[in-house]
Amino acid sequence: MKSMDRSAITDVAGIEVGHFTDPRRPTGCTVVIAREGAIAGVDVRGAAPGTRETDLLAPTNLVDRVHGILLAGGSAWGLDAATGVVRWLEEQGVGFPVGPVLLPIVPGAVLFDLLVGDATIRPDAAAGYGACESASASAPAEGNVGAGAGAVVGKIFGIERAMKGGIGTASVTVDGVTVGALIACNALGDVIDPQSGLPIAGARTTDGKALVDTRRALLRGEAPKPLLAGTNTTIGVIATDAVITKAQASRLATMGHDGLARSINPVHTMSDGDTLFALGTGRAGKSPGMMVLGTMAAEVVALAVVRAVRAARSITAGKLYLPAAADL
Repeated sequence: MKSMDRSAITDVAGIEVGHFTDPRRPTGCTVVIAREGAIAGVDVRGAAPGTRETDLLAPTNLVDRVHGILLAGGSAWGLDAATGVVRWLEEQGVGFPVGPVLLPIVPGAVLFDLLVGDATIRPDAAAGYGACESASASAPAEGNVGAGAGAVVGKIFGIERAMKGGIGTASVTVDGVTVGALIACNALGDVIDPQSGLPIAGARTTDGKALVDTRRALLRGEAPKPLLAGTNTTIGVIATDAVITKAQASRLATMGHDGLARSINPVHTMSDGDTLFALGTGRAGKSPGMMVLGTMAAEVVALAVVRAVRAARSITAGKLYLPAAADL
């Protein structure tokens, strides 16, 4: 297994990533591009998702390849950014033949970041287009960029006790096959170090100086604050260069959620819309089998979640101050 010090989803051949970060407030969007098309699947686990084109990815449905995946802030408004992604890809001659034109297939998912800064500023079609313009096969920036710009973690006891989330990436390679993940972490729960089981970022004590450990606080009876459904959500993309089928892509997304369970607690709540996409470019020309691929997927998802909060930096938005893991 290769070193993971600065591994990224773009280590998967055929994958490019671009961010757009809005300069007016902490929000933005991120696009994962597969110009040649990639076999795709999805698994939506959170109870309050905001998604686009996910029904298309069911194994029994027609289209088996996609050309891009959108991850965006802005809640449901952020889905508009996919329009810009579709337009950019069409201009590049990328898409599914539909009569005389090419139709790019771009599923997507959004997270809620409207409590950080001016909620009337959301990613739009121009933002999605801008993310595509910045896309490359280089390792993407992490932390307070793209879909992670306005991400916040640890909101169970109120956003005033929460911390800055972000976007992170990682990959692993086994026997010539690579699996990578790109995760925008805006979780309701804490982010946990899978190695130690201890929280890295999340809900803080009332004085704001330490982590409260949400799981233990809830189990000893501390009551959560009332929550608006959908005000959280961790979204992301798993990609591999292995040869996989559409059904296997869906299973890979499912197994990838194990990585969220290792690195976020609580996860998949009624107030989260946790959604993972899986892409297969087939560039490796082989597959180690689903047991190995699923293990790799869960590993890189957990690593990318941890990277998201460790790369994040503190922000102040109006009266709201959100420290980062680096500050504690």
